[in-house]
Amino acid sequence: MTQLFFSDYDIEPADTRPPLVIFGAGGLGREVLLLIQQLNEAAQVSWQVRGFYDDQTPASPTVAGLPYLGSGADLNATAEALAVAVAVGSSTGRAAVVARLTSARLSFPSLVHPGVALHPRQRIALGAGCIIQQSCVLTCDITLGRFVLLNLGCTVGHDAELADFCSLMPHANVSGAARLGTGVYLGTNATVIQGVRVGDNTIVGAGAVAVRDLPADVTAVGMPARAI
Repeated sequence: MTQLFFSDYDIEPADTRPPLVIFGAGGLGREVLLLIQQLNEAAQVSWQVRGFYDDQTPASPTVAGLPYLGSGADLNATAEALAVAVAVGSSTGRAAVVARLTSARLSFPSLVHPGVALHPRQRIALGAGCIIQQSCVLTCDITLGRFVLLNLGCTVGHDAELADFCSLMPHANVSGAARLGTGVYLGTNATVIQGVRVGDNTIVGAGAVAVRDLPADVTAVGMPARAI
């Protein structure tokens, strides 16, 4: 996986960035729209949000005041360069969407709330397509893979590694030197303590506390978290 330090994403002038669309016309899509509006207000970027794509047609032709533009197939067929924010909360669902969006005209910027501290001295590496929401705290020497989602108020400690398509729901906590495999999903208020490894595609339920390593492809709940 190719990774860039966060500071490498902030070198392109705003007026050269392509217009942006959001894939996912549900609640998370509207939250991501708010994140983009907050970025624009902070003058960090100047995204022109065109509207929403989703494979499920929404009940209304507009979402949060912006048009529904079509399905993933329609997005792949676009004739212009577009940045895409993939606003799908499920790790497996997000990975499936990204696998279908194959047009060379599409790019996937990382979107980080302007209130989240990401300074070069923190040595935080991001893959493409990450979304980091308001009130998240990341310390130092952290690696996030491609299309990692950190929802509201998450914390990630020193030397942690989150592989591609990890999803942290609000107020989930990853302690120092923890390792989350590809597609790991942490429910609201779930915690992974220092040095624990969580296998690929495992779900750690809301409020659960992983105090020892968890294998791949299980659902773990409770305190301490146990596979069910």
